[in-house]
Amino acid sequence: MPDLLLELFSEEIPARMQAKAAEDLRRMVTDRLVAEGLVYEGAKAFATPRRLTLTVHGIPARQSDLKQERKGPRVGGAEAAIQGFLKATGLASLDEAKIQRDPKGDFYIALTEKPGKPTVDVLAEILPIIIRTFPWPKQMRWGAASAKSSALTWVRPLHSIVATFGIETEEPEVVQFDLSGVSVGQTTYGHRFLAPDAIQVRRFDDYVAKLQAAKVVLDPERRKEIILADARQLTFAQGYELVEDPALLDEVAGLVEWPVVLMGSFDKDFLSIPDEVIRATIRANQKCFVVRDPKTQKLTNKFVITANIEASDGGTAIIAGNERVIRARLSDAKFFYETDLKTKLESRLPKFEQIVFHEKLGTQAARIARIEKLAAEIAPLVGADATKTKRAAQLAKTDLLTEVVGEFPELQGLMGKYYALAQGEDAAVAAASEDHYKPQGPTDRVPSDLVSVAVALADKFDTLVGFWAIDEKPTGSKDPFALRRAALGVIRLIIENNLRLKLKSVALSHASTMTGYDESKPADLLAFFADRLKGQLRDQGARHDLVDAVFALGGQDDLLMVVRRVEALGKFLDSDDGKNLLAGTKRANNILAIEEKKDKRKFDGAPDAALFKLDEEKALARAIAEVGPEASDAVAKEDFAGAMTAMAKLRPAVDAFFDKVKVNDDDAAVRENRLKLLNEIRAATRAVADFSKIQD
Repeated sequence: MPDLLLELFSEEIPARMQAKAAEDLRRMVTDRLVAEGLVYEGAKAFATPRRLTLTVHGIPARQSDLKQERKGPRVGGAEAAIQGFLKATGLASLDEAKIQRDPKGDFYIALTEKPGKPTVDVLAEILPIIIRTFPWPKQMRWGAASAKSSALTWVRPLHSIVATFGIETEEPEVVQFDLSGVSVGQTTYGHRFLAPDAIQVRRFDDYVAKLQAAKVVLDPERRKEIILADARQLTFAQGYELVEDPALLDEVAGLVEWPVVLMGSFDKDFLSIPDEVIRATIRANQKCFVVRDPKTQKLTNKFVITANIEASDGGTAIIAGNERVIRARLSDAKFFYETDLKTKLESRLPKFEQIVFHEKLGTQAARIARIEKLAAEIAPLVGADATKTKRAAQLAKTDLLTEVVGEFPELQGLMGKYYALAQGEDAAVAAASEDHYKPQGPTDRVPSDLVSVAVALADKFDTLVGFWAIDEKPTGSKDPFALRRAALGVIRLIIENNLRLKLKSVALSHASTMTGYDESKPADLLAFFADRLKGQLRDQGARHDLVDAVFALGGQDDLLMVVRRVEALGKFLDSDDGKNLLAGTKRANNILAIEEKKDKRKFDGAPDAALFKLDEEKALARAIAEVGPEASDAVAKEDFAGAMTAMAKLRPAVDAFFDKVKVNDDDAAVRENRLKLLNEIRAATRAVADFSKIQD
């Protein structure tokens, strides 16, 4: 079947937009093809700085003919209705219609056949629409509108379009359409500098080969492979190691069509700057990779450039130009860093009085004071040194006012650590400057130093409690203050450091520092934590029903205990005893639900031993009397595995009861007594979880 080749050739497309644009092009074209009844076999899109390309293979040569059946008016109906039916269906007379019998009478039926269009004609209709409605985040308009078409908008001026359609063994057909004077045909262009002449192409394989010969690597993944392999080889050959950067690699692959890797250098004096500052400077300004010594893991005075040209001088001028710019940028960075070192961190604190954190939550200075107070309260709860924690909380935000962080905001926290160490602060205090922001995502590192943990918890609690106080909670997909991330950060800090922290008491304590906080809000905040923890556990593979079964008992105040209980419950239910006890307990719950609904009351009193008739109900009562306290004691000691072991002892008695005992006895008193005994099963198992929430 025929294939489509589409290329949109333009001025340089911003690298950050290319991947999404290629995917949008693939999606928009294939969706329209399917909507037109043209089911294809496969499609792939590509992007270079100057082109978006799409190949779709296995498209039918034409649409299938469409047969339609349309019901008309009743036989003998009004003349106006009949004439409207004939006009709408294109029938010359009622002789061309069929009559269909119906329980409500006989009706005219029009059978029409709409012939399918050649696919090339369908493409000529849909492609200009797709191009004109393409969802670029930013666009520019150029050219003058004409009588036939309006001026075109595109991310950058669009120069030409390749649009061919056909089978491999024949000359492809050009998809003809008009788009504000942009030429549509089989002509594309190679590398802007190395091979700028026009190229005539036929279909995708021919197109890729001719672009390669014209110094254009079409596939961005292939460009990334070339850059990474050449950069690794170049640095290894000189005894160095490339500092790999996937995000930067994506960007530079979008800046070049013919990648050429070169190495430059800078003065060794600049190595006195922290490595992260050097890397940020070189990365941000010149899109270059940095290089380290594999023995020391420290940066060297080398960097790797990705050029877009094979220079006649071997890249000497390109290297020199980059070195000149990097030298100037590193000089600025060194000046900023050395200037920052001259001012003590605590000397910057008064400036926070003039900076508003949030109009309803006061200044940054007020926020720092709140964090400092809360961190000091949390410190003994997590085993951190209170004096160090208070000092760390006081200094943690001060690097926000430094020159380096002003230039590179992504280095906040890290620079605070460097400046704190430089002024002689304790290592734990310095580390907290960097680590109190963590974790900022599901893959981010969780601090383990207890001073950092205390400050990180205080920072996140202040954010959560504060925005809850002013009723700025997340709604739907909107979370402008990243409160979900803050809550997940608290959860990970607690769970991964095995901390016992009562969330409610911490929230209530901190709430007293907030204006407008009422007593209902801590409970609402705890529910928010519970939802985040459920999601976290599910993401880690825990069954959602086990999470619900544990949360149904309450106790979300202690996250670590909830997690341990879910883990123990999961292991128990994987055993035969657990599975059988679950079945018995759910059977008891189901019977109780039916009978309580029927009688419109609860069977929650203690059963009367004098009414037990059978050995099986007596044995069950004895088992419950033994297991209930044993399981409760184990839970009180937080020995959840022990509680599950105790619960397992119920299984034989429960199995025997349901095997031998008729619950709904003819004697009303016996029936009620046995239902109360079933309720005892439910009450006993609730010592560990609400078994009614667990799926079979």
